[in-house]
Formats: sequence, structure tokens, C-alpha cells
Amino acid sequence: MLKTPNRTRNQFLTTILAVLVSCSATTSRAETAEEKIARAITAAPADISGKATIMDVDGTILRAGTNEWVCLPGIGLIPGDKHPMCNDAVWMKWMAAASSGSPFSTDVIGVSYMLAGDAMVNNDNPMATDRNDGGVWVQEGPHIMLLFPDMKMLADLPRDPFVGGPYVMWGATPLVHVMFPIETK
Repeated sequence: MLKTPNRTRNQFLTTILAVLVSCSATTSRAETAEEKIARAITAAPADISGKATIMDVDGTILRAGTNEWVCLPGIGLIPGDKHPMCNDAVWMKWMAAASSGSPFSTDVIGVSYMLAGDAMVNNDNPMATDRNDGGVWVQEGPHIMLLFPDMKMLADLPRDPFVGGPYVMWGATPLVHVMFPIETK
């Protein structure tokens, strides 16, 4: 090992410490409302997200909108998630039911955009947290999600997210929906 004078070593250690403190300060900085809005609007086409209400995951309205869409900078159901989504009114009811554990049903089709992709999730179990649980885990790129009033309509859709095309996510749960990938995995 090369011997260095104490002064040089102390300068080196001081520099490393300064870099670590700087990085720590940068990563712990809270996001601004503008940064959250900028991320949220990437979830859907501009003609939707440009006029949508932007709501933080805690329910705070970051920007009032003029259409019926609500865009979020992350998914509140997944702590710390920063994958944005834009939801119609049906999906907002679904989100409320999912977060409270309440039953959900609809008599119309619901639409949600996640054009910036999604987190890694278990395709069968929305509550799964262990990627080694033997379940089918998928991290979808840009996609659209649909809710249907009649689950019988989904009978012929695959449950396997890797066969290509639309597939059913969380099919054996009240949170069942259809995923429509836009890009190849």
C-alpha cells in the first residue's frame, strides 16, 4: 500500500466526506409541486394531462383541472412509488376502494394511462411484496389499464403478462383489471 502524508490523507477524507454530505442533502430534498406536476403529466397524452387535475398521492390538489381526468405523480398504493398515472372517474373510485379495502364495482368501463411505466408487481397478488414468492412478477412499460363492469368479458384474456398483448392483472381479486401494454417487454 502506498503511504501518503497525513495532510494529503486528511484532505482526501475531507473531500470524500463533503461529497457524501452533498449527495445526502441532494437525495433527501423534498420534491416541489412543480416537479410532481411535471412527472404526473407524463402519464397520459398531452390533450388529457394538460387539462387534468393534478393530485398528489396524499390527496393534495397540486393543480386544478378543467377536464374529468386526475393525474398523480405516483401510486399511493405503493409507498414511495413515482410512476405517474392519469385516471378517469371510474379509476379514481377504484383507487379509493383499493386503498380503503372496500368493495369496488362499476357499470361502465374505466380507463387509466401509465405511459411512463409501472413498478414491479406480482400479477396475481396485489399485496405481494416478496419477489421470491414464486409468483409472476412484471414491470410493465407504457400501458393503458381498463376496468370492466362484467368480469365475464375477461374470460378469454390471458393471465400471463409475457405472452404478448393485453392480459388480466389481479384476476382472482376484487382489484381485477386489464393491462394493455404499448411497448414490448
